[in-house]
Amino acid sequence: MNVQNHPVVSREEWIAARRQHLAHEKAFTRERDKLSAERRALPWVKIDKDYHFQGPAGELKLADLFGGHSQLIIYHFMFAEGWDEGCPGCSFLSDHIDGANQHLTHHDVAVVAVSHAPYAQFEAFRQRMGWKFDWVSSQGGNFNYDFGVSVRAEDIAAGKATYNYERSDSAEKELPGLSVFYRNEAGEIFHTYSTYARGLDLLVGAYNYLDLTPKGRNEEKIMEWVRHHDRYEKQAPASCCHR
Repeated sequence: MNVQNHPVVSREEWIAARRQHLAHEKAFTRERDKLSAERRALPWVKIDKDYHFQGPAGELKLADLFGGHSQLIIYHFMFAEGWDEGCPGCSFLSDHIDGANQHLTHHDVAVVAVSHAPYAQFEAFRQRMGWKFDWVSSQGGNFNYDFGVSVRAEDIAAGKATYNYERSDSAEKELPGLSVFYRNEAGEIFHTYSTYARGLDLLVGAYNYLDLTPKGRNEEKIMEWVRHHDRYEKQAPASCCHR
């Protein structure tokens, strides 16, 4: 929308338009609640494979990632072997994890990032970004392939690559996603949900702020303006309270 030639009306006219939009917002909220309930009602798949990961203290199993909680959210962070730094889009999303984690860890939810690269390869990047959340490596196993975020070169060549539950023409071997797991009192683990692509939008709080503004996301291609948070050009403090 062109903000330069935007309609300007009286306060009374604005209130009328806002009330009409509020009705649409409430309808959307009800539909979102319905969708969330539908998501929770999805059937589960029992995890029978013995997945292994590498963390700062050595080898871990999937059960270890729960950290005493019954619910586990795994963010599939794009970081392949040989990369010097993580995907800027995944990093943008990950900038939001620590804030949420302060609360989620007290509400029976663990959040862990998993990448295909060796642990030692992305640990320096994690420290550079200042993140505190747990991040482990799935190198050497099938975890990334089984959950649809890594693609084998032969599958790409054969046109058999899939992403977001559909055949994909992308030549990317690493892609972003999120998977959710539940562990019952008997220690059994179940896969309850996975989402990819635009399904990850809800995790990016900055986008939710932008959606409230006149210019919105203000991008032609998704995340075209996003940089690692230490790569933005330095600007004078914009805070109204700066002294």
